[in-house]
Amino acid sequence: MSSAKAFQKFTDTLSSHEHTMPLLFIGHGSPMNGIEDNEFSIKWEQLGKEIPLPTAVLCISAHWLTRGTHITAMEHPQTIHDFGGFPQALFDVQYPAPGNPALAKEIASLIHKTSVGLDHEWGLDHGTWSIVKRMYPEAAIPVLQLSIDYGKGTQYHYELAHELEALRKKGVLIIGSGNMVHNLRIMDWHRIDSGYDWAIDINETFKKSILSGDHKSLIHYEGLGQAGKLSIPTPEHYIPLLYILGLVNNHENISIFNDKLVMGSISMTSVRIDAQ
Repeated sequence: MSSAKAFQKFTDTLSSHEHTMPLLFIGHGSPMNGIEDNEFSIKWEQLGKEIPLPTAVLCISAHWLTRGTHITAMEHPQTIHDFGGFPQALFDVQYPAPGNPALAKEIASLIHKTSVGLDHEWGLDHGTWSIVKRMYPEAAIPVLQLSIDYGKGTQYHYELAHELEALRKKGVLIIGSGNMVHNLRIMDWHRIDSGYDWAIDINETFKKSILSGDHKSLIHYEGLGQAGKLSIPTPEHYIPLLYILGLVNNHENISIFNDKLVMGSISMTSVRIDAQ
């Protein structure tokens, strides 16, 4: 089959999908969540059973920062072990989900805010596979990643997300993977299951703004004071949330799950958005 015919066949399949897919922002936390059975990973497994089966997954992970915007476009993305100091069992993990070059080209064509590079080198980093592996352990669903252009501000990423909206009606599950509160420099190992007071307070502020649709304050988080600065010392773990919020339509159901602070300064709080 020619590449043009293959592309047409795949997009025809997407256009016939009967569901508008949910949106997920997932606090991914430690890479160990990818192999440990805990309250967070068990919830990810439940999500995989609750939501409509996607035709593909597109993940915006905190761990792929690039100059410009890129999308994985290989047939077989590698499993990237982008961390250190963890048990060998974590480095042994492979998640052999296929890619989909035709879908990568389609997604790139949807985005007009910038040109999108088709990447053949990256793969699936732990911000993606640690979650998707628990949701879809059979590794049968195509998984793609969209990079974060680290040279652009929060408003830019929020607006770019709008251009991905058509994918939801084509069966593509879009996941933002990061953490709302993420400050590794001041983690407290004595607070394994709790957060600093300021982290709890700012996490509540984030949730209230998400549930009320106050995206402006979330985009301009610098206005949230010292707690905002402490929770987002660098924005890469926060930006995936803005991609998901940028895709929200009116009258959608927004719910919070895995709502917990760990290690003092890490929020696992996650967001699910369902079309009515």
